[in-house]
Amino acid sequence: MTNQIFGYARVSSTDQDLTIQEAALRAAGATIIRSEKKTGTTTEGRDELATLIEFARAGDTIIVTRIDRLARSIADLSAIVKKLENKGVHLKATEQPIDTSSPAGRAFLQMLGVFAEFETAIRKERQLEGVAKAKADGVYKGRKASIDADRVKELAASGMGATEIAKELKIGRASVYRYLG
Repeated sequence: MTNQIFGYARVSSTDQDLTIQEAALRAAGATIIRSEKKTGTTTEGRDELATLIEFARAGDTIIVTRIDRLARSIADLSAIVKKLENKGVHLKATEQPIDTSSPAGRAFLQMLGVFAEFETAIRKERQLEGVAKAKADGVYKGRKASIDADRVKELAASGMGATEIAKELKIGRASVYRYLG
């Protein structure tokens, strides 16, 4: 049996497109490509990635376009790489000099993981600063309430229980208790 080259493509949101990544993976020799539209900040719920890792055998290669398609934290990246190493599976990236079959490729992978985690932290910090400034300027007031608090209280005052109110307003009971508590 010959060694396989598997591709993994990921975007964070459903309105993003996987086409460019999938084409690059095919051009790099991937015969089977697994794709998903999930956040990269965790490996939880990333079923296509889990399937690839489980399916790959010793000597196979999993290829991504960039390492941030695989993981956004050094902890997740390390865990994924460790699983692959334990199985004898190599990891490569088309846009970065990453190839875990070589010492230089492994070192570069580790450095990129540190920078990717740092970039995510900086982005989050800038986002929080922007939201704080927008709130201070009166531009951002948060999401509009999706539940009519007065209606919840009105129904409760009329004698309805939390379960009935939740059904009437098509909301969860916990939300009813939050407004009544």
